[in-house]
Amino acid sequence: MPPTLASLVHHSALKLTVRAGEDRLDVPVRWAHVSELADPVPYMEGGELLLVTALKLDAEDPEAMRRYVKRLAGAGVVGIGFAVGVNYDEIPEALLDAAREEGLPLLEVPRRTPFLAISKAVSAAIAAEQYRAVTAGFAAQRELTRQALTTGPEGLLGALAAQLDGWAALYDASGAVVAAAPEWAHRRAARLTAEVERLRERPAPASSVVGGPDNEDRVELHSLGTGRRPRAALAVGTAAAPGTAERYAVHSAIALLTLTTERSRSLHAAEQRVGAAVLRMLLAGEPDHARAVAGDLYGGLLDAPFRVLVAEAGTGADGDPLGALTEAVESAAARSGEAVLAVSDGERLVVLAADGGAAVAACLAHAGVLETTRTAAETRGGDENALVVGLSAPAGPSAAAAAHRQAEQALSVARRRGRVLVEHEHLAAGSVLPLLADDAVRAFADGLLRALREHDATGRGDLVASLRAWLSRHGQWDAAAADLGVHRHTLRYRMRRVEEILGRSLDDPDVRMELWLALKTTGAEQP
Repeated sequence: MPPTLASLVHHSALKLTVRAGEDRLDVPVRWAHVSELADPVPYMEGGELLLVTALKLDAEDPEAMRRYVKRLAGAGVVGIGFAVGVNYDEIPEALLDAAREEGLPLLEVPRRTPFLAISKAVSAAIAAEQYRAVTAGFAAQRELTRQALTTGPEGLLGALAAQLDGWAALYDASGAVVAAAPEWAHRRAARLTAEVERLRERPAPASSVVGGPDNEDRVELHSLGTGRRPRAALAVGTAAAPGTAERYAVHSAIALLTLTTERSRSLHAAEQRVGAAVLRMLLAGEPDHARAVAGDLYGGLLDAPFRVLVAEAGTGADGDPLGALTEAVESAAARSGEAVLAVSDGERLVVLAADGGAAVAACLAHAGVLETTRTAAETRGGDENALVVGLSAPAGPSAAAAAHRQAEQALSVARRRGRVLVEHEHLAAGSVLPLLADDAVRAFADGLLRALREHDATGRGDLVASLRAWLSRHGQWDAAAADLGVHRHTLRYRMRRVEEILGRSLDDPDVRMELWLALKTTGAEQP
């Protein structure tokens, strides 16, 4: 502990006597300062024991002493040491009364105790405290390093929490709690994810101090990593601000966790290269070779149904939407202990994730948030997607190429529809007509039906409506004629006119298909 007034009073060589402020002797002393100025406050920083002989003080004037003591207390002076037997044989009553009234400790210094002895005692105690702090800091650093090497981040956090007599938590790139110590700190740390996310938006290294949840404790947040955007964060919660030894421990933990993070990034880069090779083999129809290369890295993923995700950044995207999606998917997979294969070339992201797993769920949740944001942007006049994603149906290693094509098809549909994410399974359950919402398809339909519309515009018949009714009744003359309210011979005549105008035979099923899709695409099926 740093020196206090009590420790100086108990110092056998100083022979100090307490004359006022007996209940405030536990306050730390930052320094012992000698000043005979009538107003030494401008030269004080707070925490000093002021040593005086009252050489230039009117120590017998009660009003002057009240003003003097009040200013000293206001400046943070922790006590006064008054030397007797120099200018005064004993401490003047005016100074005693003022000190007692203000509650400021007043120590009587005997003549045989020089002020230099008090200054040396304070200096020696401060030096000893600093040495103890440094020694404890180095011991903590050794223990943290040992835990990091033997038990990983979890053991390191446990050692750090014990050193701080508080708690510690590690967050991943998505702001989720990876580990915490003690165990009960998980819930408390999870309530700080918003503050962690704000910290991660600042360039590394960054730190902040926040009040704990429900003002339970004091929490420091520190970013981890050397890149522009931090890859992780450390939170430490304590009852009060850490001391010197505790600060050494925190800084050591930051350094060790940063090294772990950077090492993880290097390993991640190597995994990315292996993953790219595994993906190429799967898409080339070589699942056995892919399993051999993947080994235990992705082995579990390749032995169960998986889904393929293909994502691209939208034309109006800001930031790094592919990177954000990768972080969300990989963090979810890491928390659930499942394997995931993510390969990105900067323009497109391909992910293989377990069907029904946390990674797929995280992708759907991430897309849902972006979809909501996109809808809100549309109300403000914007319509650009930050991200476009296609998701395949479940598949196995031998069908990886087909699943990849499904994901690309779903991606194309998402882009055409202005959606963030489309699942291939949902396409088969819906209608084909939304897939035809393309300018080229509409132009073809308008061109195919233009001659019939021009004929109808002259008032010489209703060929478009007759064609629609006939096609909807699968060429049944009586049923279609009844729908139109005309004789079947009239309908036969109209269909011959359609063939003459278009130069195509309605007996050809391809012609009937094209005409029906043209009617549906242009909305001309309505009477």
